[in-house]
Amino acid sequence: MDIFKYTENLSLFVEIARSGSFSEVARHHGVNPSSVMRKIDTLEMVMKTKLLTRTTRGIYLTETGNALFIRAVAILESLKDMSAEIVAINKEVRGTLRISCLPTFAKLHIFPWLSQFKLKYPDVDFVLDLTEKLTNPSIEHLDAAIRIGKLKNSSLYATKIAQQTWMACASPQYLERYGTPCGADDLAVHHILDKYQDPHSISWRRIVDTQDSKHRLYIRCNDFDALQKAALSGLGIVFLPNWVVGQDLKSGTLVKIFDDPQQKVEDIHFLRTSSGMTPKLAAFLQFLRDNLAAVI
Repeated sequence: MDIFKYTENLSLFVEIARSGSFSEVARHHGVNPSSVMRKIDTLEMVMKTKLLTRTTRGIYLTETGNALFIRAVAILESLKDMSAEIVAINKEVRGTLRISCLPTFAKLHIFPWLSQFKLKYPDVDFVLDLTEKLTNPSIEHLDAAIRIGKLKNSSLYATKIAQQTWMACASPQYLERYGTPCGADDLAVHHILDKYQDPHSISWRRIVDTQDSKHRLYIRCNDFDALQKAALSGLGIVFLPNWVVGQDLKSGTLVKIFDDPQQKVEDIHFLRTSSGMTPKLAAFLQFLRDNLAAVI
């Protein structure tokens, strides 16, 4: 049986998983609930597994159903993104874009190409909410938010735009003066540039006990951008994400010493409240993707 003939049923499956009701989905499409149920039965037959558990109290995803749901959402969102981006080429791009992201991310990956974007789309204006807090696009009336790590709000639509990895780096001048450590165990004699407040252990303390007396915390601050500039100035060794130091590594102004020993990888997502995208948002996303791909 050709599975591609039944991919249209994936969207119905996702709708049912989200609403928990055959009747609600049937009303939305103007058909009988039995018609929707038959399509799901066919999908289960094609997948050769049970996807939904139906009880008097509701409809629930099975373990395999949950796995399919995650994959199906990603596939359908990619198709919608593709459609929106293609349609946007032939539509007028204008209006105000409201985007939220980390301050350092905006400085490194939005502002460098913003003038180029404005030259191509002069009728688009920006409101940039540069914040460390996890704003909710639906509450803050944003067009999109750029967030890193595991998603907590399942009601938002996410497009993966890159992956975050971590690495230890320093300037060539620092390494020439103090030598190059072979790994985290050799950092005791070096100047460590560390995050000041790190309650979630995302920086050095995740791989090194920075509280012991043998490690010298040469500079501590709460800003990735400042830590990057301190490293560029030759002040010490930083442990930062690839999107912070990627351009410096390409230009040679920073040198990678070693990769994250824990090999931690997190997705960077473009979040929005609607499944579709306006032409202005699709144009912004394409610029963002193109410029990220050139750096990390």
